[in-house]
Amino acid sequence: MPASLTQIKYKITWKTFLVPVIGLVAFFLYIYIFNVDIQQIIANVQQINLHYYLLAAIAALLDILFFSLAWHSLLRRLSVKISLFKSFLFVWIGIFVDTMIPAESVSGEISKIYLVNREQTGTAGKATASVVAQRLIGMSINIGTLVIGAVLLLMQHLLYGMILALILFLVAITFVFLALILFLSGKEKWTMRIVDKTIGFAEWISRGHWKLAKLREEVVEATKAFHTAIKEYAHAPKTLLIASCFSVISWLFALAIFYLTFLSIGPPSDTHITWSAILVVSAIFVAVKSIPIGVPFEIGLPEITLTTLFILFGVPPQVSATATILSRLLTLWLRFFIGFGAQQWIGIKAITAATNNKATANPQ
Repeated sequence: MPASLTQIKYKITWKTFLVPVIGLVAFFLYIYIFNVDIQQIIANVQQINLHYYLLAAIAALLDILFFSLAWHSLLRRLSVKISLFKSFLFVWIGIFVDTMIPAESVSGEISKIYLVNREQTGTAGKATASVVAQRLIGMSINIGTLVIGAVLLLMQHLLYGMILALILFLVAITFVFLALILFLSGKEKWTMRIVDKTIGFAEWISRGHWKLAKLREEVVEATKAFHTAIKEYAHAPKTLLIASCFSVISWLFALAIFYLTFLSIGPPSDTHITWSAILVVSAIFVAVKSIPIGVPFEIGLPEITLTTLFILFGVPPQVSATATILSRLLTLWLRFFIGFGAQQWIGIKAITAATNNKATANPQ
């Protein structure tokens, strides 16, 4: 029988490592097939400027900090009593889950909603509203970045062919998803119909084995709370402005990661990287990840995409691959291990709390 909203748990098994391994193999096959000089990549890595690379690592951490501040400000507006430290931990756990489960665009957000609801029972609807609001802010920033990047490329006479088509496509599809999310957020009856049809379909395919009455009740209650929270955001421009400012700062640090990584390899004159290229590549990268279609886009495909895009902007293949590997060490693997540590910390704290409660309830 399916778990209720307060019983969902994520377990790590050997199967969860299958997608990351496949992704890494795909990336190295890509390098091999396109005759990228692996020895030159190794030489580039050995000669990096550690000062700039350390700054890139700090930028990677500050990116997550300001992202967490944005989310915390949205939660606080809804009177969800979660400390900033726990919000920070939950974001890290969401990143970890994103990496392990092949549905990047939604899996981490679901884990954050679950963790908030577990911390403060009955807040699933409010937590969902905060996550959706932050997603909308992020998508808006990304559309703006794509447009700005396209204008800069146009001024440099570099906006043509595949890049132009890709930018137009991503702006259009991101705008469609943004409009769809906004529409459903404002139409409670439509959302309720979707919830009812989804649960009804689950009951049908289970042929009555799944008893979903309790889940239906919880989901309906959470959906009502979600729409109430969304309406509250509509009357809280100051909160949205604060969250947007934190999100913009987070995005600037995300851009700095790429720029500082390239600087660690060599000066712009040697790497042939420009700010317009970084803007467009970063925006394309995030836009693809933010489209909620459940595509596994965390290991393998990102490396291939980044390397290809940098090459299209005139960066030498060996430099592109080197920059991709170095940046992904920070934006994926560093965050992955921190997220794993956060997940273990939360797990240990939960076990300790449960043990203490049991000891209190059954004194010797």
